[in-house]
Amino acid sequence: MPRPETATPVNPQKLRRGISRVWHAAGYSAAGLRAGWSETAFRQEVFAAIFLLPLSFWLGRNWMEVAVLAGSVMALMAVELLNSAIEAAIDRVGPEWHDLSKRAKDMGSAAVFLSLIFCCGVWFAALYHCLV
Repeated sequence: MPRPETATPVNPQKLRRGISRVWHAAGYSAAGLRAGWSETAFRQEVFAAIFLLPLSFWLGRNWMEVAVLAGSVMALMAVELLNSAIEAAIDRVGPEWHDLSKRAKDMGSAAVFLSLIFCCGVWFAALYHCLV
């Protein structure tokens, strides 16, 4: 029986080192963004980000304010991708209704909702501070 550290991993990415690992990881990330593009909510958030990210540099008075404004938008998109991943994994298991599947999907949706509230709160506070 082979020792665990010498056993061939199921994922070939684990064998890669250095720039090869980074290159392949970037490819997997690009594939994830393309997969996310098929989700309507993610596309809407990307279109909002096209407007909000440059605006964060104009609205923020220092690097920290810019980081919070831009970060709230990026975090929302990241949580949306995670929610889509949860939904895809649950759907792969099977189409039948199950209480745990519903719970996982509901919790993913709640995470997106909380991220959206945070993002809107940050932006409304920044706009209020700028206008008053």
